[in-house]
Amino acid sequence: MKRTIFALAITLVMISCGSRQTKKESASQETKTELTATTTYTLDALLEGAAELVDKRVTVVGSITHTCKHSGRRCFIVGEDPNTTFRVEAKGEIGGFNRELIGSELAITGTLRERRLTKEYIKQHEEQVREKEDGSAESCGAEINNILAMKEWMKKNNKDYFSTYYMDGESFNVVENE
Repeated sequence: MKRTIFALAITLVMISCGSRQTKKESASQETKTELTATTTYTLDALLEGAAELVDKRVTVVGSITHTCKHSGRRCFIVGEDPNTTFRVEAKGEIGGFNRELIGSELAITGTLRERRLTKEYIKQHEEQVREKEDGSAESCGAEINNILAMKEWMKKNNKDYFSTYYMDGESFNVVENE
């Protein structure tokens, strides 16, 4: 009888230890899945909800328009609107962006970052642009329009800064169009 109770006690201990181990392994696996799973956005959708996604890991799909010529440590992508560009810094597994990628559509995974341009910074930048103006409309018209759009956005949204977003890219895949 003592042997039966002892065997039963050992069996219960082994079962409970085994289930704890399984729970730990299961929790560990869930954590790994959370770290690797990301939501995929088009560039337009990402920028629309960017304020809520800062410092979060996301995947964005866009077409490469430019890679830095010398180092390849940065690229620029566009979405549906070719006038809206988005900067991606090469981090993580990305050693650099080859120039051959220009024109390709990529799915890039990384952490979304924010840079806030203050009113003071924008004012100084506007003064510098106006000082450099050489009289030709092409020289600074686009830059002045960007500055005016930033000021208008800040006023409309009652903010004392203008946010620009970029990504610290960790990995990418070329999207194959069928």
